[in-house]
Amino acid sequence: MSRPMVMVDTFRLAAEQMRQKAPSLTSNQEVARLYRHALKTLSSWAIDREIFIDEAEKIRARFDENKDAPPATVARLLKEGNDELFEFMHPDPYVVPYMPGGTLFMRNPPLPLEVCFPDGNYPKDAPLHTLNPDMTVSKPDTGKSAIGNVLIDYTKKKME
Repeated sequence: MSRPMVMVDTFRLAAEQMRQKAPSLTSNQEVARLYRHALKTLSSWAIDREIFIDEAEKIRARFDENKDAPPATVARLLKEGNDELFEFMHPDPYVVPYMPGGTLFMRNPPLPLEVCFPDGNYPKDAPLHTLNPDMTVSKPDTGKSAIGNVLIDYTKKKME
């Protein structure tokens, strides 16, 4: 006899259907993302710009120490770096105002062109690109595309 589905399972199933697949990244891209996330986490902790710059220089020096490391070492360092980043994660990180969780998020979303021009006669200067909920241009090849249904996780403050 199978276990009956409870509400939590139903929500998990719906979330899995809405999630976009993560793009496969090279090790250089993973290192760049780790560095960027480290600086974003630092900006949540360091309010004073001088402290931020000093700490950012230390982080950059740590990354530059292992610039020419072999692939096996890079994989280990990436895992250790992600673990350290998780350890130092801020409980309430800074969010850019127009991103999910920000104060301006979807405050004035643009109307669809079909609503503005129901007859289909779009002006020549009308934007022909789709916008994501965070107001960036939707590009399916980047793995961040709002075409179709999109799941916005407000607890992580990001679009999935």
